[in-house]
Amino acid sequence: MTVRKAWVVAVAAAGCAFTFVLLLVVGVYVASDDTTGGVGLAKGAVPAAYKNLVQKWGDLCPALNPALLAAQLYQESGFNPRARSAAAAEGIAQFIPGTWATHGVDGNGDGRRDVWDPDDAIPSAASYDCDLAKYVRSVPGDVSDNMLAAYNAGADAVIRYRGVPPYGETQNYVKAITTLAQSFAAPVARVDPSHQAAASIAFAQSKLGTPYLWGGEGTAEQGGRFDCSGLTQAAYESVGITLPRVANDQYNAGPHPKREELLPGDLVFFSDDLTDSRAIRHVGIYVGGGYMIDAPRTGAVIRFDPIDTRDYFGATRVTEDGAKALPTAV
Repeated sequence: MTVRKAWVVAVAAAGCAFTFVLLLVVGVYVASDDTTGGVGLAKGAVPAAYKNLVQKWGDLCPALNPALLAAQLYQESGFNPRARSAAAAEGIAQFIPGTWATHGVDGNGDGRRDVWDPDDAIPSAASYDCDLAKYVRSVPGDVSDNMLAAYNAGADAVIRYRGVPPYGETQNYVKAITTLAQSFAAPVARVDPSHQAAASIAFAQSKLGTPYLWGGEGTAEQGGRFDCSGLTQAAYESVGITLPRVANDQYNAGPHPKREELLPGDLVFFSDDLTDSRAIRHVGIYVGGGYMIDAPRTGAVIRFDPIDTRDYFGATRVTEDGAKALPTAV
């Protein structure tokens, strides 16, 4: 097939798909991939090096689950085992030295408790969460919410206020983690379509033919040009949803439908490592018929491209709450 013919087919397919956007009135059902009977992890959401640890230790107690533990690790460090904060928090789970001294465990049984070793730090994070859940078990309300509030504000505050304390930071932390957990869980129920989908696609369509610019965000100084994640960010910004700037962070802005259950407006992602969402390097906006609108690379223009390539990683159905829950820097 010539390039010209491919373009015509792509445009036709996308045009049909855009009509379909107007009919987004039903959800889709997706099955869990990585589960042994509890909460499964979405494909590739947790880097492969840590997936088994998160799945195992996330089931340590009833207040915790693997997706919740994954959301905490992502919020704390972006799965970076060498992370160090300005407050001296260390490692993938961001323990401060005093807390580590009390709650760090030897997760891999090598005789050492190493905050920089995920084999110790991830079990320690789960163990600490479950210890906190025990401390606040008599408090009314959701046991997981109270556990997370205790992690942020201290168990004494949760006990004193008989639930999540009225601290803005703590309330936001609980909401952010529980919302992010939906992005890390393999969905087992309805994934609702986004009502912003049609408008985000319309924005992307209006940019067709615009030359690619690495780092482009569509500003006047940049001649209105975009790179891949700049385009998707701007498309959703046009409907009032603020996404992170880079593609691998945009992946966690909502739940993850399977390939056969994609709807127009979903973000679709591509990577050379299909086991690690942190390695995602490209993103586009799905328009239906197996095609997306994307800003592909230097020398190309914003265009329709097929998504069914060997580096297709997965998709995200962007939600307002999911986008708001994302950490500002990971």
